[in-house]
Amino acid sequence: MDHHIPTPRLLPWTAPGGKPCYLISDHDGGPVAERADEIEGLQLDMGDELLGHAAALLGDPRAGAREVRYLAAQLTTALGDALRVARSRGARLGAKDAPSA
Repeated sequence: MDHHIPTPRLLPWTAPGGKPCYLISDHDGGPVAERADEIEGLQLDMGDELLGHAAALLGDPRAGAREVRYLAAQLTTALGDALRVARSRGARLGAKDAPSA
């Protein structure tokens, strides 16, 4: 008999107060998992777009300190999102490689 214990999935959003949210499910898929996949994709796409803007802004000698600080804040948010996606996906990959009981 397989006593598979589901691995919690770190979701790409937080609870009030910035606490992490997790999905615990004994199967892949479902509406919450699908929504999380969509949001992760959007976050990564937005980070990719932001990198293009960063390259352009940093290449502009007329860019002021205010613009660069704003860019740094946006890049910090995008990096945080990308790291959350990486942690979530890495944990799920590790769970798939783990031997079942």
